[in-house]
Amino acid sequence: MGCGTSKVLPEPPKDVHLHLVKKVEPYSGYKNDIYKHFIKDDGGEAIKATIPSPPRHTNPYASGCSPTHLDQTEPRKNRVAKYRAKFDPRVTAKYDIKALIGRGSFSRVVRVEHKATKQPFAIKMIETKYREGREVCESELCVLRRVRHTNIIQLIEVFESQERVYMVMELATGGELFDRIIAKGSFTERDATRVLQMVLDGVKYLHTLGITHRDLKPENLLYYHPGMDSKIMITDFGLASARKKGDDCLMKTTCGTPEYIAPEILVRKPYTNSVDMWALGVISYILLSGTMPFEDDNRTRLYRQILKGKYSYSGEPWPSVSNLAKDFIDRLLTVDPGDRLTALQALKHPWVVSMAASSSMKNLHRSISQNLLKRASSRCQSTKSAQSTRSSRSTKSNKSRRVRERELRELNLRYQQQYNG
Repeated sequence: MGCGTSKVLPEPPKDVHLHLVKKVEPYSGYKNDIYKHFIKDDGGEAIKATIPSPPRHTNPYASGCSPTHLDQTEPRKNRVAKYRAKFDPRVTAKYDIKALIGRGSFSRVVRVEHKATKQPFAIKMIETKYREGREVCESELCVLRRVRHTNIIQLIEVFESQERVYMVMELATGGELFDRIIAKGSFTERDATRVLQMVLDGVKYLHTLGITHRDLKPENLLYYHPGMDSKIMITDFGLASARKKGDDCLMKTTCGTPEYIAPEILVRKPYTNSVDMWALGVISYILLSGTMPFEDDNRTRLYRQILKGKYSYSGEPWPSVSNLAKDFIDRLLTVDPGDRLTALQALKHPWVVSMAASSSMKNLHRSISQNLLKRASSRCQSTKSAQSTRSSRSTKSNKSRRVRERELRELNLRYQQQYNG
């Protein structure tokens, strides 16, 4: 979470199979000048993309200190024409290409309009002639072909050519979760439970299908439209694991975003979908305070904190947060995955149930927004410094990924006995 946050990436799949999904009717969307979307580059890293028009406020939980902006020196019409020419005629016959909104080494994301319905969508174009490109889209397609839920980003249809895959998806225009919190004048525990109910409902659905997201975090929770009544949608399934009936329910791949990784992943134990529930515990903690339960610029010290599962409720606004809310978090941030709440159990927790009907609530907005902005500023400064240092060295981009893997191996050797004990 925060500026400069990277992912611990899984090993690429050995076999990649792309299938055309059955077309469904386009969803009604909302036009807005803000659209944030995550695509994967050749290394699998998340790249934030925005429409060139500036957002109303800066998102403190972006993948980097600032979104990946396009080259503004090139006229907009030229940029659009340039990428329209690359699109399969089957796509352009059905959709008008409106704007390039993001790009990675093997991906391009464009905002489009359905010619018949005039509804806006996003199309992710992935170069599959490269092995890395095929790996980028496989996990997401494997999941999105199977899901249809109001709180999960919807895949509308897929066009496949010899060298490219075009994924037509819902266009989420309402911004990220914490953007909305900072912009609001108030935020209460009831508001938090309303958000968590939507996310938990989506996670419960995924788990029922044998799907584990494995990268739940605030950046991947987007509002569908700018209105106050907008739903939350779970996005970015690039690290997801989709199992069919009869498959081994245990997973072994080390992946995720460091601050949200469950202890059992860190020590390389076979794990279940309960890792998503740990991540939801971290999200719940942030949602109610604007701070992280586990945080350290040093990756090894961060992992030690997670393995111990020790965090505190000190500082604002925790004195104003109910004991039921803290109990909810405690039951998710438990080191033993067998003791963690399931998504269904979390939905039935007294805090979630009681707050839904509560009318007397304390406004936590001031403390939460201050903490979010304070952390964002600190992390961005840290990242800029780190990027400046890295730019002066001739290191390869995947070298740091190997270093992180080594950190995990060393951590595993050191703490495996303690964890098992």
